[in-house]
Amino acid sequence: MLKFIGFGLGAVSLALVPVTPVQAAILGPDAARCASGNGPAVLVKVYGLKARAGSVRARTYYGNQPKSWFNKKTMLKRTQVSVPANGAVEICMPVPQPGTYVVDIRHDLNGNGDSDRADGAGASGNPNISLFDFMLGMKPPASKVVFSVGSGVTAIGITVKYLQGGSFKAVGA
Repeated sequence: MLKFIGFGLGAVSLALVPVTPVQAAILGPDAARCASGNGPAVLVKVYGLKARAGSVRARTYYGNQPKSWFNKKTMLKRTQVSVPANGAVEICMPVPQPGTYVVDIRHDLNGNGDSDRADGAGASGNPNISLFDFMLGMKPPASKVVFSVGSGVTAIGITVKYLQGGSFKAVGA
C-alpha cells in the first residue's frame, strides 16, 4: 500500500492493482482450437463493422478450386456468430490440412438470415468488388484472395465492405 500526502487533503491510501492486458475473445464453436494454437486453422479477424448488431458468418474454401469459391454448396466450413457488443470479432475456422484456402464473410446486419442491401461482405485479401462483378458472379483473381495455412493457426484480417453506389466499400471510404 502506498501513502500519498495531499496538499490540505490529509493522507490518501491507494492499493496497487496489477494491470493485465485484455485479450480478444475468439468466437465460434472451435474457439479453443485457435486459442491453444492447435492447427491447422484460420483465425479470421473481422474489421470495419458498420454497427454492433446482427451476426457475422465466415466460410472457408479450398484455394485451388476457384469454381467453388463463395458457393454455399462447396464450402468446407461455415461458422456464424452473433456480433459482440464490444471488443474484437475473431472467428476460429479449422481447415482439413495445411494448404491454400479462401475465406468469405458476411455481416447480416439485421440478423434475419437473408442477404439484404444493408449487409456487408468481405473476403480474404480484401479484394475490390463492384456490384456488376457481384451480379455476374465474377470472382476476384487467386492472387488477391488465396492464402496459405501451415500446421498452426494462421491469422488473416478481413475488412467488411458495404454497398455504396455501384461498388462495395469499407465504411467511411
